[in-house]
Amino acid sequence: MNPKSKKFISLFLAFSLMMLSANLYAKERRGAKLTVTKKDGQQIEGELITVKPNSLLLLSITGRDVSVDIADIKVIKIVKKSKALLGAGIGLLAGIVAVKIGKWIIFALIYPSIGMITGGLWGGYIGRDKTIQIEGMTDLEIKEALDKLRKKARIRDYR
Repeated sequence: MNPKSKKFISLFLAFSLMMLSANLYAKERRGAKLTVTKKDGQQIEGELITVKPNSLLLLSITGRDVSVDIADIKVIKIVKKSKALLGAGIGLLAGIVAVKIGKWIIFALIYPSIGMITGGLWGGYIGRDKTIQIEGMTDLEIKEALDKLRKKARIRDYR
């Protein structure tokens, strides 16, 4: 066996060990960031821990567990991170690839710019906050909304 193949095998084994042990470095599952507006106007911000049958359990930004009764909730806002920068980057790359494939020098500035603007708008659109208007919903609609919200909780199967 030549020295080059020995280096390749040792590098392959080291890389494999790192990739196979990725579960050891896994982070704890996080819940969605919510802003809950109660009927009295009070707002509570925090991470969704779980959805109970009649309440939401949040870890507030102060570090306390807060239970909010569903009957007291007016609006739930799911706060998302904007994806505008990611979309703009992907659009810019797509524009550059289009110029490289077409080999049109005249479009060297136009295609990347259009791609960046379009990607930025798309990323901003998909990364916008989602609002759930609880007040005025029927019991069945509230149950469906809570089932969707349960998928975004840190602990999904609370019994």
